Amino acid sequence: MTEPASSPVVPEPPAAAARVFGDRLDLAVRYAAWLADAGVVRGLIGPREVGRLWDRHILNSAVIGEVIDEGARVVDIGSGAGLPGIPLAIARPDLQVQLVEPLLRRTTFLTEVVSDLGLDNVEVYRGRAEEKGIVKTVGGADVVTSRAVAPIGRLMGWSLPLARVGGVVRALKGSSVAEEFTRDAAEIAKAGGSAGRVLTVGGDVLEEPTYVADVERLR
Repeated sequence: MTEPASSPVVPEPPAAAARVFGDRLDLAVRYAAWLADAGVVRGLIGPREVGRLWDRHILNSAVIGEVIDEGARVVDIGSGAGLPGIPLAIARPDLQVQLVEPLLRRTTFLTEVVSDLGLDNVEVYRGRAEEKGIVKTVGGADVVTSRAVAPIGRLMGWSLPLARVGGVVRALKGSSVAEEFTRDAAEIAKAGGSAGRVLTVGGDVLEEPTYVADVERLR
C-alpha cells in the first residue's frame, strides 16, 4: 500500500470524532494525515487548513450521513481531496460512495487514499458531472452530494441528472443557502428539482452545524 510521504503534525481528533466514526476512527485519523501531508504538498488543501482539519473539513463532511438512508448509493461530485465523500464512507461503511473528480492529480490522490485506507465501499471516477459518460456510469444514484462546488442553480443542473427520479441532491452549503434557493429557483425547477429545503446536521458534534441543500429529483 502507498504510504503518506512523511509524518506530519496532525491535530488530535476531538472527542466528538469518536461518536461520528466509532471503531473506524483510526481510518479517519489516517485520512487526516493524508490531508495534512500529501493534500497540502499537492495543493489540494491550503497549509492554513491543517489546524482545523477536523471541525472544518472531516467532521463537517461526515455528519451529512445523518440525512442519508442506510445502504444508499451516493455520488460525490467535484470531490477534490475527498470531501465530503471519504469522511462519509468512513463513518458509514453501509453506503456505496462514488467520487467524481475531473482533475488527474486529484483522482490520483483519491485512488491512493482509498487504497491505503482499504475503503472497499468507495470508487473513484475521473470526469465532470455533466459529461455523458459520467451520467451513464454513475447516474441513478440515491443521493448526490458535493461541497463548495458551485452556486446552487448551476450545481443542481449538474447534480440532478445523476440522481434517480425520487432520489435527492444533498449538498453541503454555507449559511446563505436559503438565499441561494430564492435566487436560483427557476434554474432548479428547469433542472427537474423540487423547491428545496435547508437541513442542518451535526448540531451535537460541531460548534456550528453543517447546512445542507436538499432537493428531490421530480422528473
